[in-house]
Amino acid sequence: MADVLRYMPELEGEEMLYVQNILDPMTDDQAATFAAAYRGQRRDPTTVMLLTLIGFIAIGGVQRFYLGQIGMGVLYLLTGGLCLIGTIVDLISHKKLAFEYNQRKAFDIATMMGNRR
Repeated sequence: MADVLRYMPELEGEEMLYVQNILDPMTDDQAATFAAAYRGQRRDPTTVMLLTLIGFIAIGGVQRFYLGQIGMGVLYLLTGGLCLIGTIVDLISHKKLAFEYNQRKAFDIATMMGNRR
């Protein structure tokens, strides 16, 4: 049983619990490989928040492009962040947006490694 804090001490809250659940059946070598791959694809909630703030100043939807949501990014870009209402909602829910993205990436990496949960 691999310990999430040993491999990824930067994780917090729900994300830490989710990743620990994925790491549980892994050996130490598998956990180290997973951690390296996950770190490379993980999105930090603080970065999502900062990119969302850019929507107030310059370009709406940058955070959606960063999270791989190209369609929503284009929609935000063309509508001024859905008249800033979408940008405000994203600012409030930036942690949730990052967690959902990270959750998908963790699942994809674990599936590729053959340790799907």
